[in-house]
Amino acid sequence: MSKLTYFKRYRMELDLRCDLPAPQLPGEFGWIDWDDLLLDIHAEVKFLCFQQEVDSQVFPSLAYMDGCRDLMRSIRDRHGFCPAATWLVGGHDGCVGTVQGVMDDEGYGAIQNLGVLPEHRGRGLGRALLLKALAGFRAMGARRTSLEVTATNEAAIRMYRDLGYRCRRTTYRGVVVPELITLGMGI
Repeated sequence: MSKLTYFKRYRMELDLRCDLPAPQLPGEFGWIDWDDLLLDIHAEVKFLCFQQEVDSQVFPSLAYMDGCRDLMRSIRDRHGFCPAATWLVGGHDGCVGTVQGVMDDEGYGAIQNLGVLPEHRGRGLGRALLLKALAGFRAMGARRTSLEVTATNEAAIRMYRDLGYRCRRTTYRGVVVPELITLGMGI
């Protein structure tokens, strides 16, 4: 049995003329810049970051590997794809975080799918990924950035606000989800 469930989401924006700290990773991690050969790795990290999160209900493609691969291809092929704002974080055990960026014709950047593997959260990797993407947008001449976040993702919202993002709009995304999942997620 399925039912229509609404997920509250915030569209947050940041003026890139503000002062931002330099992106810094803990010593055991390093930056991996965009290369088309890394598309599958971005997809795999995205899948591992989001498969058990509420966002995999909001955006079902995040719940399976092929969906993440298709999503990565559509981001890469999109007019305005911004390699300078698209990064992986790598460590001794492989890649642990990903972010992608796109820009519109007016010079606005949009953060896409910022994610860190659950076992590496709380170490500043998400903040560093976001700052690295913002630096890439600035280098490409972007004046503002936006992102969207599910309202229940309180840790991400706190991080975005700490860096200067402000909520500009609240939306509700209707998704048909199996009732078993919604009961298990406490929605």
